[in-house]
Amino acid sequence: MKILHTSDWHLGHTLYNYDRTVEQSKMLEQMEEIVRTEKPDVFLLSGDVYHTTQPSSATQTMFTNALVRLHLAHPDMILVITAGNHDSGTKHDIFRTPWRALNVFTIGNIEKEHIDRHIIYIKEKGYVIAVPYSYERNIPEGFFQELLDEVNRQNTRNLPVVMMAHTTIKGCDFSGHDTTQSLRGDYTVGGIDGIDIANMGTGYDYLALGHIHHAQYVHGGEHRVRYCGSPLAISFDETYEHSVSIVEIKAHGEMPELKTIHIENPFNLVTLPTTGSCGWKEALEKLKEFPDDNPAYIRLNVEVDDFLPVEANAEVEKIIEGKACKFCHFNTIRKAREQNVHHTMSVSEFQAQSPINIMRQYANDIGENFDEELEELFQEAWKEAQQEEPSNK
Repeated sequence: MKILHTSDWHLGHTLYNYDRTVEQSKMLEQMEEIVRTEKPDVFLLSGDVYHTTQPSSATQTMFTNALVRLHLAHPDMILVITAGNHDSGTKHDIFRTPWRALNVFTIGNIEKEHIDRHIIYIKEKGYVIAVPYSYERNIPEGFFQELLDEVNRQNTRNLPVVMMAHTTIKGCDFSGHDTTQSLRGDYTVGGIDGIDIANMGTGYDYLALGHIHHAQYVHGGEHRVRYCGSPLAISFDETYEHSVSIVEIKAHGEMPELKTIHIENPFNLVTLPTTGSCGWKEALEKLKEFPDDNPAYIRLNVEVDDFLPVEANAEVEKIIEGKACKFCHFNTIRKAREQNVHHTMSVSEFQAQSPINIMRQYANDIGENFDEELEELFQEAWKEAQQEEPSNK
C-alpha cells in the first residue's frame, strides 16, 4: 500500500493579519501535482485542516475544491481526513455521506459504540484506522488497541495496517511550537498533553501522526511512528523544511519505506538576524540590506535595554517602502540589568522553560542562592497557584 501522509494544513491561517490564501493555494496545487505523479493508494490528512473551528466560507470552499481536484488527479485514490484540535469535528461529519461519491472518508468524532466507522478497508491494499483528535478523557481506555485488534481479526490476507492520530507523543521534537511544562517535566504542546507511545497500542505498520509541525520519526517507534509535519510554516520559529511524506508498505509486518517531497512556499518566513539577536540600529541596517524583490515575511530579533524607540514602527515602514517583503513583528530580547550578567531569553525560549528553571536562572542572574529550602517553598507555592486556577484553563 502506498500512502501520501500530510497534516496540519491550517487553512485560513493569517500571519500577523496578513492573508495567506495565495500561499495556501500554491501548496494545494503542489499537493495535486504530487498526487498526479506519485499515484498513492491512500491520501491521509491527519488533522488540523483548518486553523479555526469556524473557518470562513471562502476557506471552506478552497478546501472542498482542493478535494475535488485531488480526486480528479487520481480517481482510484482513497482520501481519509480526520479532525484535529483546531477543527470542528461536527463540521467534518456533516458531509460524510456525500463525500463518499469521491472516495473521501471524513472522521470528525470518536465513535465509541461503532468502532467499525474508524476502520476503512482499502480494497486489495490494506486497512486505515482513522482516529480524530479528542480530549484524552473522552477516549475509552484501550481504544486504540481495540481498533487494532479488530483489524487484526479482519486482516486474514496479511495486508498493511496504517493508523492515524492527532496528538502529542512524549519524546518528540516540538521545535517551533509554544509549549508548557509541568513540575514533573512533561510537556503540553498546543493544549494537548504528551502521551506515551505505548498508549497507541501495537499491531500497526505505520502510525500517521498530526499536530507537531516538524517532520520526524518518534523516538521509540522503530521507524513506524511519524509526524509528517506541516506543509507550510505557521510561525517564524518553524525554521525547518516543510514537506509531505510518501510511505510504501509491502505487507503487514514489513518496515515502511519513506520518501519526503519538499513543499515550496513563495513567501518565506525570515528572521533577521538569522541567528541570535542584535541592537536596534543594526537590525535596521539588516532590514535595509534585505533584497527588495524578496516577498518574505520579516521578523526582527532586537536586543533592548528597556523598550524599543517610540518611532520603531514608523522607521521600519519607511525602510520597507518599495520592497516586496512584509514586516510582521519585533521579537524583543531584554538585556540583563545587572553587571556581569549576560543571560538573555527570547519569548519562545521562555515558554519552553519550566517555572522552576526560570526561578533558578533568575536567582543566578541577581546573585541569590536558590538553595533547597527556597526551592521547596517555590514548589509549594506553584502547586497552590495551579490548584487555584479555574478548572477550564
